[in-house]
Amino acid sequence: MMKKLPAEVVASLLAVTTIPIAMLPLHLPPWAIFISWAATFAMGGPTLVNLKRIWATLPIGSCFAFLIVLGFKQAATQFSGNTLVVAEMVILFAGNGSMMALARFFPGLNFIPGMFFGFATYFATLFGGFGPVAQDPLAALAAAVAMNALGPVYAWVKERYSAPEVSHQRNWKGWKAEV
Repeated sequence: MMKKLPAEVVASLLAVTTIPIAMLPLHLPPWAIFISWAATFAMGGPTLVNLKRIWATLPIGSCFAFLIVLGFKQAATQFSGNTLVVAEMVILFAGNGSMMALARFFPGLNFIPGMFFGFATYFATLFGGFGPVAQDPLAALAAAVAMNALGPVYAWVKERYSAPEVSHQRNWKGWKAEV
């Protein structure tokens, strides 16, 4: 039986693989991997149930953000000033509300935080100039979805190939520092 490496080693080895991802020509957002990697652990770890939930919801959030950006671009051709601001508010309200409503109607999509991780990843990718074509809404969508999809894979690899972590029980003592 192979001895497993400490979690810090496995996680760090995985982390360094994100460096070439950010390099040109693709200039993909490596931090998007970390967002969905952390989200996977925040939801309890890379179990089959959790992986299905997060992989289903991350791209939905990115797709809704993409549609909102397209809506904003279209609104900017029709409106300006305060009217444009109101139009953008309506577009965001409708898009965000519709995205969240999916969780109500489709039980497999009930991990709304996953949608918001994908949503935020898309905006950060687009407005941060990441992707093979900076500021391109479709290239940003592809980059955000691909990189978010890798995070849960990294979470699974980290769990699969690292030794179990030692848990330290922490007792909450209010806002005072632990002694």
